[in-house]
Amino acid sequence: MSSIRKDKPRTPELKGSKKKRNPSLLTGLPSKAPSLTQAYRLTTKVSKVGFDWPNMEGVLNKLDEELGEFRRALRLKDRKKIRDELGDLFFVLVNVARVLQIHPEKALRKTIQKFISRFHYIERALHQKGKSLKQSNLSEMDHLWEEAKRRKTK
Repeated sequence: MSSIRKDKPRTPELKGSKKKRNPSLLTGLPSKAPSLTQAYRLTTKVSKVGFDWPNMEGVLNKLDEELGEFRRALRLKDRKKIRDELGDLFFVLVNVARVLQIHPEKALRKTIQKFISRFHYIERALHQKGKSLKQSNLSEMDHLWEEAKRRKTK
């Protein structure tokens, strides 16, 4: 039941709120989706109306630009700027994925699984040598990592 009584005149604010507004192109983007998915959908929508680079070279140039800005922020040791520039890097990488028609969420998940598999290889190889991760060093682990890659550990 409405909280507005029928005998009470409507205020202009209520009338104004009933007017139809032109919704934004970005209306309806999933706010609860993972960030990579949100960025992918967002850039897909805006690209359909021409807000996009003309080709992959344009996206890669933007990636180079953002990487330069990230490096400058690192030199300044400005945490807020570093975070912002890192976000910009992720966003441009999502655009790279979109232009290549590769969903970034799927690509990252595949890479995570590949990483886990290779790291497990390192753990097993060290265990066979009677060593733990803490008894190893980066050089030895990196050598085993490269070995795992050569074996096509996925």
